[in-house]
Formats: sequence, C-alpha cells, structure tokens
Amino acid sequence: MTHSENREGRPPRRAAPSKASPLGGQRITQSEKRGGPFNIGQAAARSGVSSKMIRHYESLGLLPAVHRTDAGYRQYGEKEVHTLGFIRRARTLGFSMAEIAELLKLWQNKRRASADVKRIALAHVADLERRIAEMAAMKQTLQHLAHCCQGNNRPDCPILTELAA
Repeated sequence: MTHSENREGRPPRRAAPSKASPLGGQRITQSEKRGGPFNIGQAAARSGVSSKMIRHYESLGLLPAVHRTDAGYRQYGEKEVHTLGFIRRARTLGFSMAEIAELLKLWQNKRRASADVKRIALAHVADLERRIAEMAAMKQTLQHLAHCCQGNNRPDCPILTELAA
C-alpha cells in the first residue's frame, strides 16, 4: 500500500469543492442562492425563528400552509421567510399572538389605514406600562418584606407571614 492509497488499495476520495460563503460560515446551497425553496432548517436559519416555532406559527395560522415535497417536507419561499422575520420582530417587542395576527393582516393589506396599526401599537404600549407598574409594585413589596426579615436562624419570617395571610 502506497501513501496515495487507502486500506482497500483504492486512491483516496477527493473532497467536493467548498461552497462556503465569502464571509466564512455555512455552505450556501443553490436554492439559497436563488431565493428558495428552503427546507424548514434553512428557513429557520434565514429568519432567526426555530423550526419548532415555525411549525407552531403554522398551526396558529400566522404562517400559511406551505408547499410540501412528495416526501412531505415543507418548502418555504422568500415571502414566508420574510413573514417569519416579521413575526420574530413583533415577538421581540412583546406583541401577543393575537396582536401579531392582526398586524400581519394589516401588513399584507396594501390598502390598510396606518391608524389601525398605530391603535394596536399604542394599546400594546399601554399594556406594557400597566405591567411595568405592576412589577414595580411587586418589587417594592418584596423589598419591604426582605428589609423586615432579619434573615437569621430564627423561624420568624415576615415574608412567609405575608404570603400566608
């Protein structure tokens, strides 16, 4: 056996030319170069939404059912990936699934009134302000109870007394 042969006496296999991106990173497939179709993993990577959440959004109707291959694999296009990005950004801002559904309908309706979008956004701001106020009150109560607790080896604890009241 020479150094140019493997154990079976055959020449070694040559690696396929790399399709690495110029920025270094994952290989780019032909479907990704031309904008789809993408499998669920590729759509997840492009949108920043996990495969599990993509399936969940489909089940909720936020993302329309997509074409499937004969083997049953989902195929996504640029439109669906863009929609997933919209959903991800809306979730990052704390919008509920119902609010996102409404925003998606407005986004897809080119004849929408921006006043409708603003109404949803301002209602969400009001909800965030209410929740922040509730959390601030919780924080203040817990800080007061913790201050009153001696935190020693004795069983007396005003925190537990308040919770049991």
